[in-house]
Amino acid sequence: MSQDDAGIDLETSLGYLLKEAASALRAAMEDVLRPLGMTITHYSCLELLAQRPGSSNSDLARGAFVTRQSMNVLLQTLERDGFVTRPSEAPVGKVLPTKLTPRGRRSLEQATAAVRSVEVRMLSGLSDADRAAALRILRSMVSSLTEG
Repeated sequence: MSQDDAGIDLETSLGYLLKEAASALRAAMEDVLRPLGMTITHYSCLELLAQRPGSSNSDLARGAFVTRQSMNVLLQTLERDGFVTRPSEAPVGKVLPTKLTPRGRRSLEQATAAVRSVEVRMLSGLSDADRAAALRILRSMVSSLTEG
């Protein structure tokens, strides 16, 4: 590619800025979750289970943006450490529905407060109208990339 070829201007690229924002958000979340002994995937899994009890390994993996294999390893660890329970045999088909334990719920409460503080900090410079617009715009971008 020569110097004259039009490349992506990183200063004005929305895609690059979204990646930069995602990276900054991830780093901030890691900073508040680390003292709680959690990773972002650990937190995501617990949050998904709180909102969708009985989710399968595949559902959790999709929701946390990791592979099924990675989620299976995490679920084994969470089960061993008493954060979740799974039946030893699938009640129907092959799915082992996972549920939070009381320990998992307590841990999630702490993590949710920590993650919420990051989001509040991230959005602190935005008005309510700006926040609503950002949600609408980001949803539109996701939809444009995932539909059809």
